Amino acid sequence: MANAPKPTTVTKESSSASNLFATLVIPICIIIGICLYKFVLGDPNNFIDNNPEMGPKVGNYAGMAYKGGVIVPILMGMLLMVFVFSVERFIVIGKATGSGSLDAFVKKIQGLLSNNNIEAAMAECDKQKGSVANVIKSGLKKYREMEVEANMDTDQKCLAIQKDIEEATTLEMPMLEQNLTVVATLVSVGTLTGLLGTVTGMIKAFGGLATSGAPDQAALASGISEALINTATGICTSTIAIIMYNILTSKIDKLTYAIDEAGFSIIQTYASTHK
Repeated sequence: MANAPKPTTVTKESSSASNLFATLVIPICIIIGICLYKFVLGDPNNFIDNNPEMGPKVGNYAGMAYKGGVIVPILMGMLLMVFVFSVERFIVIGKATGSGSLDAFVKKIQGLLSNNNIEAAMAECDKQKGSVANVIKSGLKKYREMEVEANMDTDQKCLAIQKDIEEATTLEMPMLEQNLTVVATLVSVGTLTGLLGTVTGMIKAFGGLATSGAPDQAALASGISEALINTATGICTSTIAIIMYNILTSKIDKLTYAIDEAGFSIIQTYASTHK
C-alpha cells in the first residue's frame, strides 16, 4: 500500500511526543506537590503560634495534612498526575473522534455506501477528520483500488479491503491508549503509597507514646489522625484514577466499535455490489 509509510511516520512522531510528555509531566507533578506541601500546607498561619513545629490550629485541614509527613507531597503529585494525564487523553481522544458526532458520521457513511457513493463517503471523511475518519478513508481508498483490480476474485478483494482497514487501525488506535498505563498504575500505587504513609505515621505515633512514659491520649489521637491523612489522600487519588481510566477506556472502545461498524459496511457493500 502506497499510503502506509505516511501513517507509520506520524505514529512514530506522535509516540515520541507522548513519551516526552510523560517523561516531563511525572517529575514536574512531584515537584509541584512538594512546593504545595512546603509553601501552602506548611504556611505558618496554619499552625498554633504560627509555628509549623506546633500542632495545627483547630479545624485547619491544611495544617493537619502537613503533619501527615513526607509521603503527603508524593501523593499530591500523584493526584496531580491523574488530572494532567486524564485531560491529555481527553484531548487526544477528542481529536481522534473528529469534528462532528461520531454516530452521525458512521450512519452517514453507511448511507452513502448503500448508494455506492464512494467519493461522497471519502469527502465526509475529509470533513470529519480524526483517527476514525482516517481509518475509514483508508478502507474506501482500497475499495476504489479493488474496483479496477482484475487479477483477484471478490472474496480476495474483500479480504484485501479488510486487511487494509485492520492495518490502518493498528497504526491509528494504539496512540489513544498511550499514557493510560500511567493512570492505571496510579490506581494501585496511590492506595499503597497512602498506606505506607499511614504505617510510618502510626509507627511514629506509638513510638512517641512508648517513650513518653504516662499515656497521653490527646497526643496519640493527634498522631493517628495525622497518619490517616495519608490513607485519605491515597484513596482519593486511586478513586479518581479508576474513574478516569474507566471513562477513557469506554471512549476508546466506542471509537473501535465505530471503526468496526463502518469497516463491516464497506466490506458488505463491496461484496453485495460485485457478486
